[in-house]
Amino acid sequence: MRILLIGLLFISSLLSLQAQPKEEIRATWLTTLGGMDWPTRKANSAKGIEAQKNELIRQLDALKAANFNTVLFQTRLRGDVIYPSAIETFAESLTGHTGKNPGYDPLQFAIEECHKRGLELHAWLVCIPIGNKRQVTLLGKNCVVKKQPALCKQFNGSWYLDPGNPGTADYLSRIAKEITSRYDIDGIHLDYIRYPEQGEKFPDKDTYRKYGKKQELKQWRRDNITRIVARIYAEVKQLKPWVKVSSSPIGKFNDTRRYSSFGWNAYSTVYQDAQKWLNDGIQDALFPMMYFQGNHFYPFALDWKENKNERWIVPGLGIYFLHPKEQNWKVDEIIRQIYFSRRIGLDGQAYFRNKFMLENTKGILDELTNHFYVYPAVVPPMRWTKGNPPSQPTSPSLVLKGNNIEMSWKASPSLPGGIYYRIYASATYPVDTEKTQNLIITRTDSCQYTFEPDLSTKGGIYWAVTAVNRFGYESTPLALNIPAKDNPVIYYGSFPAIPSGYILIVSDATGMEILRTVQPEKDIPQKTGKGFFRFSLLAPDGTITPAGVTVY
Repeated sequence: MRILLIGLLFISSLLSLQAQPKEEIRATWLTTLGGMDWPTRKANSAKGIEAQKNELIRQLDALKAANFNTVLFQTRLRGDVIYPSAIETFAESLTGHTGKNPGYDPLQFAIEECHKRGLELHAWLVCIPIGNKRQVTLLGKNCVVKKQPALCKQFNGSWYLDPGNPGTADYLSRIAKEITSRYDIDGIHLDYIRYPEQGEKFPDKDTYRKYGKKQELKQWRRDNITRIVARIYAEVKQLKPWVKVSSSPIGKFNDTRRYSSFGWNAYSTVYQDAQKWLNDGIQDALFPMMYFQGNHFYPFALDWKENKNERWIVPGLGIYFLHPKEQNWKVDEIIRQIYFSRRIGLDGQAYFRNKFMLENTKGILDELTNHFYVYPAVVPPMRWTKGNPPSQPTSPSLVLKGNNIEMSWKASPSLPGGIYYRIYASATYPVDTEKTQNLIITRTDSCQYTFEPDLSTKGGIYWAVTAVNRFGYESTPLALNIPAKDNPVIYYGSFPAIPSGYILIVSDATGMEILRTVQPEKDIPQKTGKGFFRFSLLAPDGTITPAGVTVY
C-alpha cells in the first residue's frame, strides 16, 4: 500500500502545471469566532462599521484575485450568530459585547459583496456545541441553555445540544430555515454535526432510556445525527431547492482496507455516518476535514472518492498546520494533496482557514495563483438534480465607449432563484466557453457590463455571454460580436498579428496616422501611450486594409 501511494504521488508530482479545470470548488473557511479571520475591528460606531466592512471587502477582493469561488462564512458560532435572529443573539466578535447589535447586518453585507465578486456564500453553522462556561455566561438569558435546558448537556467543561433529544433537530432546523428564508445564500454548511470527542462518555443515558427503544447505543447515536442532517436538508430544500446543503465530517470516515484510522474517525468515534448521508441523498457535498499528512490523508481521500454517490467531495486541507506556531508543515505537503485530489477526480479543495491563506503562509497563496488557480473556475452544476439549463440570452450588443467596452443583452426568462450571467472572451471565433482561460467574469447579475482597462484580459477579441441558473446549469453561449466586414475587430488591450512582410499602421480615433511598426507590443506603449487606436495593414504590394481597433 505504501508503495502504491508513493507511486501515485510521484506520477502527480511530474505534472508541473496540471490542466486548469473549468469546474472546481475552491473554498475557504472564513472564521468569525473570536474574530480569528474576521472581524478584527469592532462595530461600535459609524467609523467602526465602515472599518469592519472594508476589512471584509479586502479579504473578498484577495480571494477573487486568487480565483476562489466559495466562501464558507461562519454564521452560527457558539450559541450565537452574526445576523439579526429571532432565535439566537449577536456574537461577541462583532462589537466586543455579546448580544449587542452591530448597527448593520453582517450576513447580508457579506452575501452582497461575495456575489459582486462571483463568490458563492455558504452559511457555516457550528451545530452541536453551545459554548464553554464563559461563553454561556455571556449569553445569559438569551442562551439555549436557559431557554431550553432540556436540550442541553454539560460535558468536559462545555455545553452541547443533545443529539438524542428530538428537540435538537427542531432547534437547528429552525436556525437553518430562518437563514435560508431570509437571505440569498448559496449554501448551508453544517460543522460539528457530531458528538464531541470522547463521545462514548457523553452523558445521554437519560435520553437513551427515553428515546433509544432498545437500539444498540452506538447506532442510536449515529441515527440521531443522521436524523438532524436529514431534517435540515429536507426543510432547506423545501424552501429553496437550489441552496446547497453540505457538512464537514471528520476527515477519516472509518478504517479502510488500505489503512487504519488509528482510533480517530467519523463513524465509530463521533457517530457521523457521513457516507450514509451521501447514499441517502441528504447532502449535496461533504468537506471532510482532512488535516493530515502522508498515509493519514491519501487512503482516506480515495475512500471518500469511492463512496461519493455522484455528490461532491471537497477535501478540507489544514493549511494552518503550515504555520511555525502550529505544526510547521512544509508547503509541499499541501501541494501534493492538491495534485492528488485533482488526479483522483475529487471536486475541489477547501482551506482552513482564511487568515493563513491570505497571509500567504509558507507561500501557499503564491502556489495557488501561479500553478493551480491560474484561471477562474466555476462551481459545478448540481447534476443529480437532473435540471435543465436556462434559455440563451438574446439581443447582443458590444460597443466601444471611451476607453471601455460596453456590452449588453436581453435577459433570459426568469427562473426560481433567479439567473446570473458569465462572460467569456477569446482571440478566436466562436468563443469556446469550455476553456477556462476564456472565462472572464464568473458572475454578473445585470444584463449589461462595462469593461475598464484594469479589468481586461489581453487577447480578448470576440466576446460571448451565457445564462446560469441557481443549480449551476449554463445556457448555450450568445456571441456578443462576430466577424463581419463592416464591424472592426476589437483588440482590447492587445494588437493584431502582423504577417511576414507587412507593416502595421497605427492611427488615432480621427484616422490620422501616428505610427508605423512591426513591433506594436514594444512601440505603442513607448511612443503613443494609452488610448484608442485604429489599425491598418500595409501589404508588400502597397495595398492597405483595415485591421481593427484597440483600446489600450
